[in-house]
Amino acid sequence: MVGRKQGTAFNFVYSYKFVFVMKTLFLVRHAKSDWENSNLLDIERPLNERGYSNANSMSLLFKEKQDNPDLIITSPAIRAITTALIFARNLNYDSNLISIQKELYESSVKDYLKVVSKTDEQFKSIILFAHNPTISGFAETLCKSLPMEMPTCAIAGIHFDCKKWGDLKTTKGELFLFEYPKKQV
Repeated sequence: MVGRKQGTAFNFVYSYKFVFVMKTLFLVRHAKSDWENSNLLDIERPLNERGYSNANSMSLLFKEKQDNPDLIITSPAIRAITTALIFARNLNYDSNLISIQKELYESSVKDYLKVVSKTDEQFKSIILFAHNPTISGFAETLCKSLPMEMPTCAIAGIHFDCKKWGDLKTTKGELFLFEYPKKQV
């Protein structure tokens, strides 16, 4: 808002700048995984063919609808890392900058919140790749309006009117994006 104030000896210009700080969190459930090799540990399971295809198409849809994220965070599970790498490739995001957080594997909503809360404030948007049922529970906790449990490779976009990632504990988010592979068919 800019205005002009009349003074007795001179006129001066004053201005007010209203800045709305917003954080944006995208939650992505890893793409469909392969269960064929029973010798693999759960953390080692790769994506199956449909998983690769869905991760590619959903990342391209994300690119079409959203700005690139400032940060990508993923669970250490192979299926989550692979999904994150496919998104990174299609978003031209440097895969060396992906943050792998062990707290996102076999953990709780509280653990997910800790991971996001400790994120550097320079990052305004994050994509977090992780697992059900926790990722759906996390989304529901943050915005209270998730339309359904997140299917594989679903993307939930949530805006927060706050300055710090640590404020997510007390700030209700607004779900503005909910996409998943079968919705695109």
